[in-house]
Amino acid sequence: MKKILLVLAMSLCGTAFAGERVDCRVVGVHDGDTLTCLAAGNRQMKVRLFGIDAPETKQSFGTRAKQTLSDAVYGKQVAVETMDTDRYGRTVGRVLLGGQDINLQQVKQGMAWVYTQYTKDLAYLAAEQVARSAKRGLWAEPNPVRPSDFRHGGGGAEQAAVDPVFKQPVAVAAGALKKFCSQMTSCADAKQALAAGFKNLDGDGDGVPCEKLCRP
Repeated sequence: MKKILLVLAMSLCGTAFAGERVDCRVVGVHDGDTLTCLAAGNRQMKVRLFGIDAPETKQSFGTRAKQTLSDAVYGKQVAVETMDTDRYGRTVGRVLLGGQDINLQQVKQGMAWVYTQYTKDLAYLAAEQVARSAKRGLWAEPNPVRPSDFRHGGGGAEQAAVDPVFKQPVAVAAGALKKFCSQMTSCADAKQALAAGFKNLDGDGDGVPCEKLCRP
């Protein structure tokens, strides 16, 4: 009985199970990586696009990223391949339109970073590198700031660091060296910074900073 009630509660609040494929119509686009859709029975789902991180509204290209996602999916029937539920109760998943990976399209158009803390998908990483080289979207900016850094106060001018995947220069906030995972070169550096008080390095609060480095 408890299990039945739990399933019912999750259904009512719009939470999907990991691994579920949900067909729904997009009724709202909140930013470049978050939307709301209606599934069967008018079940409302707020979906955070997996593996990408679009610029915040107050960042350069924040509005453009939202508009690009809206142009692609608003009012359309999509399929959501669910993967998780985040701490805000949003369904985390891959949004497909006619078989096309919309998450990946945002990256290809330079409207989102790959969220390397959560995915190592080579297709996404390669798409970001191509967009970066072609200066598409946000990459047209001389010093784009990662949204995750912006949210934690690193929204100023930037200097060069080294991307841990492609070993090429990427932007980091000036005056904030060794304060963000994108700037770390080793797990030891990340742990030292966490101990120094930079809690943003431990996004899920499990005590392990920069999990791409410390949990390869």
